[in-house]
Amino acid sequence: MKQIKTDVAVIGGGAAGLAAAVAAAECGAMVTVFEKAAVTGGTGNMGMGLFAVESRLQREKMMALTRDEAFRAFMDYTHWRVDARLVRAYIDKSASTIDWLEQMGVEFFDATAYFPGSYLTQHVIRGPSGVPKSQASAIMMKVMTDRARELGASILLQTPAKKILKEGGRITGVIAEDISGDDVKANARAVIIATGGFGDNPEWIKKYTGYDYGRNLFSIRIPGLVGEGLRMAWEAGAAASEMSMELISSLPPPFNGRGGTRLELAVFRQPHLMVNLQGERFINEAILGNTTFTGNAIARQKNSCAFTIFDENTRKYYEEAGLDFPYFLSPLKQVGNIEANIKLVLDEGCDCIYVADSLEELAGKTGINLDGLENTVAEYNRACETGRDELFHKSYRYLRTVKQPRFYCGRFIASAYGSLGGIKINHKTEVLDTNNEAIPGLFAAGTDACDIYGDSYVFIMPGNTMGFAVNSGRMAGENAAKFALGK
Repeated sequence: MKQIKTDVAVIGGGAAGLAAAVAAAECGAMVTVFEKAAVTGGTGNMGMGLFAVESRLQREKMMALTRDEAFRAFMDYTHWRVDARLVRAYIDKSASTIDWLEQMGVEFFDATAYFPGSYLTQHVIRGPSGVPKSQASAIMMKVMTDRARELGASILLQTPAKKILKEGGRITGVIAEDISGDDVKANARAVIIATGGFGDNPEWIKKYTGYDYGRNLFSIRIPGLVGEGLRMAWEAGAAASEMSMELISSLPPPFNGRGGTRLELAVFRQPHLMVNLQGERFINEAILGNTTFTGNAIARQKNSCAFTIFDENTRKYYEEAGLDFPYFLSPLKQVGNIEANIKLVLDEGCDCIYVADSLEELAGKTGINLDGLENTVAEYNRACETGRDELFHKSYRYLRTVKQPRFYCGRFIASAYGSLGGIKINHKTEVLDTNNEAIPGLFAAGTDACDIYGDSYVFIMPGNTMGFAVNSGRMAGENAAKFALGK
C-alpha cells in the first residue's frame, strides 16, 4: 500500500475543503486534499456569493447591520435551537474572510439582498465577464485551488477517502483509493471532513430527513454527494447532529436553469396568485421571494407542488413597469418580452409552464380542481378590487386581478439545494463524540457539519450556505493546523 505523510488531511475539495486547505497551509502545515471528482469545487462551483457582516463592501454602502445585530437576528430566527457559539464564531469570522478572499484575487461585485426585507449580506462574486451571474463562485473555487497548490498543498483528484484511521482515541490518518484502484494510506495528525453532505442519496434523504425523493421532494442533486464523510465520521466515533434538507421552491429542472436562475422565467417568481391542486390559496404570495418559506409551504401541499397564475393585464403591466421582486441579481426593469420568453421555453419542451385562454382550459392542462380554482379566483378578484386580502393580508401593492385571458401559469415544486448537517461539531469545528467531547485531531466543515439553521435555512441573511462552508472551512484549517503542529 502506498503511504504518504502529511500534517493535515482534508477529505473533500469543495468550498469548505479548499478553504480549509488554504488556511491550514497558511499556518505552516503540510496539507493533502483527497477529492473523488476529476475537478475541485464541488457544489461550490454553482454558487453566486457568500454571507458576511461588517465587510468593506457593506461599510461602503453605509449598511448599518452589525455583527451583534446579525447574531441576535440569527438566533431569534432559529429559536436558539442551534450552537450559539458556533454561529457567533461564523459571523465574527465572515468579514475577514471576504478580505482574505480578496487578497487571493477573488473580486466581489456587491453586497446584496435576495428579496424585499432580507439583509444585504450576500457578497456576490464577479463573473468571467466582470458581471455577477449564477455559478460565478467557480472562479472562487479556482482561486482557492491555485492558492492551496501555491502554498504547497497536494490535491489528489479522483482519489476518494474511504476510512478515517484512529488509534488510542486519536486520529492518525486516512485510507483513500487512487485512480488506479489502489489504496493509499495518508498518515496525518489531523483530518478535516468536508464532503458536501448526502443530497445525491435518496435512501439517506428518506431515512434521516423523512422526505421521499421523487414524491414529496425534488432535490437539486449534485452527483457524488452520498454521505461518505458522515459515514466515516460516525465510524470514527462522531456524534450525529440533526439532519435536514435546505428546502426551497423552484420550477422543475431542467428548464429553470441551475438553481432556478433562468431569467426568462423570472416573471413566474413574482407575487401572483398561488394555488395548490385543490385550487386553494395556502400562502401569502408576498413571501414568494423567500424561497425557503415558500418551499416549506409547498412541501405541505398535495404532491408537493403549487401553481402561480397571472393574466394578460399583469403581463402587460410587468412589461411596462418591470417586476415587483428582483430575480436573483436581475434589475426590476429587466423583464423583456414575456410572451417571447414563454414561447422560447415551451418550444424547448418545458412542461412546467402553461398558457390557456380560459380557467377551464388551464385546469385541464395542470390538473388543478376546476371548481376550487374558479371559486378561489372569484374570491381573489374581489380582494384585488377592494384592496384588502381578508385571508392572508397580502399587501394591496401585489393584488392584481386574474380576469383577462390569456392566463399564464407556472408549476412550482418543493425542492432543496442539498442536505444539512450530520456531524456534530463545536465552535472550533472540532468533531464531538457521543459524550460531547472533542475527538482529538478530527474536524468537520461545510454542509457535513452545517446544523446552524434550526428548522429552516436563514434566508433573511442570504449567502449562508456558501458563507458557512468557506468560513467553517477556514476555521477548521486553522484549528487543525494548530493541533497538528502542536501550537
